[in-house]
Amino acid sequence: MEIPDLPPDISFDRLPQTSEAIDFAFEVKRAAMGPHIIPRWGWDEGFQRNFHEQRFRDTPLSRIMHNGQAVGTIALTALADYLRLDEFYLHPAYQREGLGTRILSHCLVIADARGMPLRLRYLKWNPVGSLYRRHGFMVIDETDIHFIMERQPGEASLVS
Repeated sequence: MEIPDLPPDISFDRLPQTSEAIDFAFEVKRAAMGPHIIPRWGWDEGFQRNFHEQRFRDTPLSRIMHNGQAVGTIALTALADYLRLDEFYLHPAYQREGLGTRILSHCLVIADARGMPLRLRYLKWNPVGSLYRRHGFMVIDETDIHFIMERQPGEASLVS
């Protein structure tokens, strides 16, 4: 689904199915997720690239723009009974500046307006889980490597 812009300085541009867009999204993912993947499994470039390209084909991604600068990727998908947040990666140069909090809050407003829960998953050892918990997400399931979290519409968060 299209994500409305977040004035005054954040916009979301749908990425086309081009090699340039795939490359951009892969570089952001590698920069953001590499530090969490490499210590566990190393980085198999071919495997990671193939996995990324399949996800790119299956999940419509948007480029996150901040003050005209491409800073990350995100996908927000409307399913039958919830919205799913995927591929939400900020380049490390733009992390810890409040952008992730603003964008996540924006997605929660969208989900609340639809009266739908927002669901996501993340690697269990990724510290981003604390951000999600502060926004009212609860673990609803897990795999060997992921926590699946959901935040019900209208639930208060600890972030104002």
